[in-house]
Amino acid sequence: MNATPTTPPVDGAALLNEVETFHRRFNAFPAEAAYVAVALWDAHTHLLDAFDSTPRMAFLSPEPGSGKTRALEVISTLVPHPMHAVNASPAALFRAVADTAGRPTVLFDEIDTVFGPKAKDNEDLRGLLNAGHRRSGVSYRCVGDGGNQTVVAFPSYCAVAMGGLGSLPDTILARSVIIRMRRRARNETVEPFRARIHEPQGHALRDQLAAWADQVRDQIEGAWPEMPEGITDRPADVWEPLLAVADAAGGDWPQRARQACVDLVTAVNEDDRASLGVKLLTDLRDHIFPGTDTVSTVEMLHLLNAMEESPWGDLDGQQLTARALSKMLKEYVTAKNKPISPRPLRIGGQVVKGYHRDDLTDAWNRYCPPPPETSVTSVTPLTLPA
Repeated sequence: MNATPTTPPVDGAALLNEVETFHRRFNAFPAEAAYVAVALWDAHTHLLDAFDSTPRMAFLSPEPGSGKTRALEVISTLVPHPMHAVNASPAALFRAVADTAGRPTVLFDEIDTVFGPKAKDNEDLRGLLNAGHRRSGVSYRCVGDGGNQTVVAFPSYCAVAMGGLGSLPDTILARSVIIRMRRRARNETVEPFRARIHEPQGHALRDQLAAWADQVRDQIEGAWPEMPEGITDRPADVWEPLLAVADAAGGDWPQRARQACVDLVTAVNEDDRASLGVKLLTDLRDHIFPGTDTVSTVEMLHLLNAMEESPWGDLDGQQLTARALSKMLKEYVTAKNKPISPRPLRIGGQVVKGYHRDDLTDAWNRYCPPPPETSVTSVTPLTLPA
């Protein structure tokens, strides 16, 4: 009796090396960490049901012509059931994603046309992208005609990669691995991507990824990969599936994956666009309050609006006002769990409205990145009239 032939095991580390090399042929990513993250993301799309969540992959840039579309084109050859959704309606997406047997990997180019400043209301799509981050996520919709409608829960869990100009809603950014793309320099060259030639090469790698996924599925299911120091909360949630893939692949991928995680999470934390509130708190700590415990509102606004490297002098064409300052700071609380707000202070023999260091310290400790090691010279204080 002939023995049943067995499929030889796939070397996960070598396969990921090939996937990374395939990307390097056509994509000029801004950092080594991006190649690592994208290769791991490609692989994780073949293992979605082994994870509790799936990170979104976001290729963002300030200008067109930065390689976002090409990144999505290459990814489409490597993932299962790619669905280019730039023209898809929310209803079509809901139904496509709910088909768990043929669940698509959604590739959304020009995402800025959906969430940009000139876009129409797209809360349905935002809800789908948010809910679909979790395996348990569903989207509720009414189905039927007239009075015969019933509420149906559509499964929303799917992998999503996006490309667009500018930024994304905070709720989606927080669930994403963010690659800040840039235009290629003259000395950066990549191979032209020709679909007729290169799609079959990508599909061969895709089939190998699927075979390897079947090989390691039991190992990855329920895995709790060790996080790099300092990676907690939402970033840990985002990176957990990618680190699990790296650990299963072996070789140098566990180390490279964790370094990529730290590099890309740090880059997001240093991005001024991540949160105006945190930016405000950090500027107050590093530039306004060094050497003093009290600052009047008038002086604070003068100093903030004079800072050339910060946005306060031009917020939608206007300088930061006392009202806007108070509104932003009230989102945070003092150590006594009361909203940060201006209070009467005696400064230079006068009673003025302003802010005290003690009210801000707790928020600084909770939200701001570590302070710079060297002291910062603050702007020359405004002299109040007698």
